[in-house]
Amino acid sequence: MSKINLSKYHPITDIKDHLIFANNGNVIACYRVELPDIYSLSEKDFEDMHSNWFQAIKSLPVGTVVHKQDIYFKQSFTSENLPSDTFLSQSTHDYFKGRELIEHHSYLFFTLIKNKKLNNPKYINPFRKVDAKVPEVLKENLHRFRTAVNDSVSFINNGRKVSLTPLKSKEILEISSAYFNGFNNGFDTAIELGKKDIKIGDHYFDVLAVNSESCFGDKVQTSKINERFTSDDFSFHQGFIDGLGLSLSENHMVNQIIYLDDKQKWRKLLDKKIEELNKSSNFGSQNKVILKKIQHIQDQINNDNSSRVIRGHLNVIYWHKDEKQLEKIASQIKTEFKELDIVPYYPSSEERKHYFLNSYGCFSSNFSNDDLYVTDLKHALCLLINNTNYHSDKAGIIFNDRQHNTPVLKDVWDEKKKRIKARNFAIFAPTGEGKSFLANNILRQYFEMDIRLVIIDLGGSYTKFAQLYPEQSTV
Repeated sequence: MSKINLSKYHPITDIKDHLIFANNGNVIACYRVELPDIYSLSEKDFEDMHSNWFQAIKSLPVGTVVHKQDIYFKQSFTSENLPSDTFLSQSTHDYFKGRELIEHHSYLFFTLIKNKKLNNPKYINPFRKVDAKVPEVLKENLHRFRTAVNDSVSFINNGRKVSLTPLKSKEILEISSAYFNGFNNGFDTAIELGKKDIKIGDHYFDVLAVNSESCFGDKVQTSKINERFTSDDFSFHQGFIDGLGLSLSENHMVNQIIYLDDKQKWRKLLDKKIEELNKSSNFGSQNKVILKKIQHIQDQINNDNSSRVIRGHLNVIYWHKDEKQLEKIASQIKTEFKELDIVPYYPSSEERKHYFLNSYGCFSSNFSNDDLYVTDLKHALCLLINNTNYHSDKAGIIFNDRQHNTPVLKDVWDEKKKRIKARNFAIFAPTGEGKSFLANNILRQYFEMDIRLVIIDLGGSYTKFAQLYPEQSTV
């Protein structure tokens, strides 16, 4: 059993604006990612977002590491921001209080590495300090790196669906502290790295990863049919790996790490792999399967002049207070991978420890060839999570979200006219689906905001609503 005390071996040497100068010589540009609401994207939206990510990332310098990290926490809804002045609002407040939900935070890290070759041994001590002069050595490349990252960020932000905001120094330190504190609240602790498990405070951790071309099935795609909402009349889409996001109602994080390599160098690597597999394909059916997959990747790269060869790593880190529950969570994750025709890799002992440590933003350049798959950037970007929880507006009407059935505030009045030019909205649904009930809910909340209401009621649906306030209404 080994322990890591962060106060002794802190990974950050300095922070300037949103740039981390890490103790391993890396420079990391850190951003918070704001994503669209879940269930709000069409098949075309997913295609457009995939294209925007590709255009933004493909022009980054060789040797850049791009790390997208999506962290999901199980929480209870507090109801503290809900009004509770009247009997009905108090009832709404109490009804939602304590309801379980998944809180989602998304980050994007761009890393300028000390060693531009990105060719690491299997295991690296991530806390090993380098010469303090390393940032000065990198200075000549830093300006070019910052310019390229700023261009990529501007391109993504111009796409409107995704917004990247530079992290502040305080936020960066809080994220680092929470990560190495095992997301325990109320106390600080050390990391216990055992051969059988990783334990940080009250939480046990485990990892499943996609680290080789052999993990993938026949294809990946930007989106797939959402079976839950699709009907005979309407096809509803979700992101390719959305089942590993909000749909997985457990404490977990999804790390998608991309090494932007030199195209010609890794073309040669693929050629070498194909040559080796051709020699050994008669010694097992698995070799034939892997050969076919690598040849398919090579064909895509050779036939697409805009392709960008990358090495990539995807992992899901999950944690629970009860060590026995980790097996159940792992089973859910494996089931989701199986639906995607992906066979995940389960690291053990030393590998598990390094997968956890290297999934921290400053250390994501530490993976070796044995931990990375080789493919085209377009292929890898299909593995991004592109949505999050419903966003609440600053003011509006309380509705229930589709994901956790928790309150979400929506400005149906649309005073700033973000959605439509006129201040109108309509409710459409078949008979008996709850139009009048929803309208009653909207009007009741407007009434409690001291807004004067004039209702033309042809069916008597709002008489009971008026009777709740006999001294303030006329029918």
